[in-house]
Amino acid sequence: MLQDEGRFGRISTLRRCWAPRGIRPSVPTQIVREYTYAYVAVSPHDGTMDSLILPEVSEQAMSIFLQEVSARHPDEFILMVMDGAGWHRAKGLKVPDNMALIFLPPYSPELNPVEHIWDSIREDSFRNEVFNSIEGVENQLARSLAELERDSAKVASLTGFPWLINIKLNAT
Repeated sequence: MLQDEGRFGRISTLRRCWAPRGIRPSVPTQIVREYTYAYVAVSPHDGTMDSLILPEVSEQAMSIFLQEVSARHPDEFILMVMDGAGWHRAKGLKVPDNMALIFLPPYSPELNPVEHIWDSIREDSFRNEVFNSIEGVENQLARSLAELERDSAKVASLTGFPWLINIKLNAT
């Protein structure tokens, strides 16, 4: 599985939107610096996705997420591929017995297909949205993540990089 965290908050980003010819659409914006974090792990070859929304990125939050993924796949050994963020390499990180961590090279987000999950969620669910509270952001994020978790074909399509498919084919 490959893992990453995404930050979602109340700072809105203007995106293209449809409007009749000759009419300039009006889209509300806001800059409120409140954030929440989505933790996601995907298995690109079959589209399995596990997610959790937590209030911060930290050693403790990462330990909670790894335990959750481990509990969802108790009969599997998981090689978790992730970037080298400080909380991924923290000495106090609790890695479950059925999991081993592998780290991507530094400064290479293009190697992590979970980045495409963030692009999809931002484009499909957070386009030109203004939220009155961080709870509104979390509710929208929870709906988006749940929808993706149910759609393994879409997750596989978003995250199935050719080099990952080659790894799977060569392993069988």
